[in-house]
Amino acid sequence: MDDTIYITDENGKEVKMNILFTFDYDENKYVIIYNHENKDELYPFKYDDDGHIFAVESEEELEIINEVLEAFEDENEE
Repeated sequence: MDDTIYITDENGKEVKMNILFTFDYDENKYVIIYNHENKDELYPFKYDDDGHIFAVESEEELEIINEVLEAFEDENEE
């Protein structure tokens, strides 16, 4: 799996991002990405089978994503 994607920011500039991981939950697919220049800022998105990404706006989904991120970080600290 290629862990690099390019997204277009709000200024129309293409930005190189890296995929930290993906996961499925409740029939949705999520991807956590970060800018290779700043690994401390993580960005969650939904994605579809065609590879299109979408903003996550639901508070419930953001809570689920945070729980998954915490579990991921705990697992990778060991």
